[in-house]
Amino acid sequence: MYVGVPPWDIGRAQPEVVRLADAGGFVEPVIDVGCGTGENALELASRGLDVLGIDASPRAIAAAKAKASQRGSSVEFLVADALDLASLGRRFTSALDSGVFHVFEDDERPVYVASVSTVLAPGGVLQLLCFSDLQPGTAGPRRVTQQEIRDSFADGWDVREIAAVTFVTNLPELQAKAWRATIVRAG
Repeated sequence: MYVGVPPWDIGRAQPEVVRLADAGGFVEPVIDVGCGTGENALELASRGLDVLGIDASPRAIAAAKAKASQRGSSVEFLVADALDLASLGRRFTSALDSGVFHVFEDDERPVYVASVSTVLAPGGVLQLLCFSDLQPGTAGPRRVTQQEIRDSFADGWDVREIAAVTFVTNLPELQAKAWRATIVRAG
C-alpha cells in the first residue's frame, strides 16, 4: 500500500486527531497503532507528548522516521504488529487508532482488542477513528457500525462516546463518513 501515496496519507494529521489533541484527548505516553507514515504521531509529538508510532509496513515506518528526522521530532517509530502489541513490553496512557480497526475481519477484532488492552493502562483512553456504515458506495475499506464498535469493546472497556466525523483522504471524491469513538479501558 505504501508504494506511492495511499488515500489516507494526506500529508498532515487527520483533522479529527488535531481536534482531539486541542481538547486534551491524549495523555502521554501515547501509542499510535497503525501510524502509517507518521503524520498523526508527529502532530502529537509536536505538542510535547511522548509518542510511539507502530505500523506493520517497514516502508511506512521508514517514511515516518525520515519525516521525524526532517522535522527534528523525537517521536519513536517501530515496525510492529497491531495484533501482538504485548511484544512491545510497554504501557501507554493513551492510544490512537486512525484507520486500523476497520481493516480487521470479525475473527481478528477480539485479537486486536486484547492486543490493545495489553499496552493500554487501566483507565487509559483509546481514540478510534474508522469508516462508518453511513459512507455510501463500496470504495475504500469495510464499513463499521456503532454496534460493532460497542460489541467489540463490550468486555473490560467503557465506550464513552461515538460521534459522526469525517475521515479525510487525498482523493477529492472520497471524504469519508467515519466514527470517532472514545473508549476507556476498565480499571
